Amino acid sequence: MALVAGSWAPALWRLCNLLMAAFFALAASVQVNDPDAELWMVVYTIPAGLTLLVGLNPLVTGNFIWKSISAIHILFCIMWALGLGYYLLLHTRQNILHEEEGRELFGLVIIAVWMSLCRSSSKNPVGGRIQLAIAIIISLFPFISWIYIYINKEMRSSWPTHCKTVI
Repeated sequence: MALVAGSWAPALWRLCNLLMAAFFALAASVQVNDPDAELWMVVYTIPAGLTLLVGLNPLVTGNFIWKSISAIHILFCIMWALGLGYYLLLHTRQNILHEEEGRELFGLVIIAVWMSLCRSSSKNPVGGRIQLAIAIIISLFPFISWIYIYINKEMRSSWPTHCKTVI
C-alpha cells in the first residue's frame, strides 16, 4: 500500500510538537537546583503546555487565547534574550555555552523560535515542506545538544555546581 505524498506530514508535525513539549517540560524540571528556579520553570512550562496543545490538536494555534499567550511569551523571551545577548557581548570570557547566561540565552532563543514556528502554522497546521524540515531540525537539536553536553565532561567542568548535578 503506497502512502499518499504528504500524508505523513500532519503526524510528523504533531510528533515534533510532542518532542518539543517533552523538551520544554524536561528543561523546566532540571531547573530545581538553579538559584532562580521558579522563574525558569515558568519560562519553560508555558511553552511546554502550549506546544503540547499543538501536538494534540494543531488547529489550536488559531485560538485567540493560545495566540495571545504565545505572543506575550515570545515577546518576553525575545526581550530577555536581547538583554542577555548584550550582557554576554560585554562580559563573555569563554565559550558562550560555558557561561550560564549563554545557556539561558540559547533556551530563550529556542523557545522564541519554536513558538514563532507554531504561531505561523495557524493558517496551515502542517505548513510547507520547508517549515516541516525546520521543525524537525529544531525539535532534534535540543536533544542532540544535551547528549553531546552529557558526553563531553570537559564542557561541563567549568559549570556551576547547580548545573552539574542535574544532568
